[in-house]
Amino acid sequence: MTRLILATRNAKKITELRAILADAGLTHDLVGADAYPEVPDVKETGVTFAENALLKAHALARATGHPAIADDSGLCVDVLGGAPGIFSARWAGTHGDDRANLDLLLAQLADIDAPHRGAHFACAAALALPDGTEHVVEGRLEGTLRHTPSGTGGFGYDPVLQPHGETRTCAELSPEEKNAISHRGKAFRALVPVLRDVLG
Repeated sequence: MTRLILATRNAKKITELRAILADAGLTHDLVGADAYPEVPDVKETGVTFAENALLKAHALARATGHPAIADDSGLCVDVLGGAPGIFSARWAGTHGDDRANLDLLLAQLADIDAPHRGAHFACAAALALPDGTEHVVEGRLEGTLRHTPSGTGGFGYDPVLQPHGETRTCAELSPEEKNAISHRGKAFRALVPVLRDVLG
């Protein structure tokens, strides 16, 4: 069985991706970057989601000798010109402080009325092989931003993005419902044919 390294130490993301890949019929041994504690975290110096995903995937593939998958994703708000974008996880200054990021975003949008609160989640998923081969795919989830958070599922900005055609936020959807429509779900499902092709 081919081992696939997932370039994240985020346990929730690993669980989400295992489910997506399993649903697609892939039975590869999927482990997170925490299985390789000696490999340092990669600085995300790219200016796009795709660049950051490739940086992480290549670094892990080189360090471990196994194919590596990485993603970079974030929230892009129309009235903020696409921000927070690649800075989504550290919008309030500290990387990964979901609550602070959410509070700051809602404060910035406090005076913006519902018709102008369009936003989308974007995800770039990258596969890198130890020989330097690379593939990148992207997925999006369009929606609008609520004025107040709702729901306890998911993570990041899930409690405020309400997908188009939905009455609930991403954080109110079940994991299965969210995976079916999410930006990450779309990107990783788009990567599945590539994985089958490359890894068999």
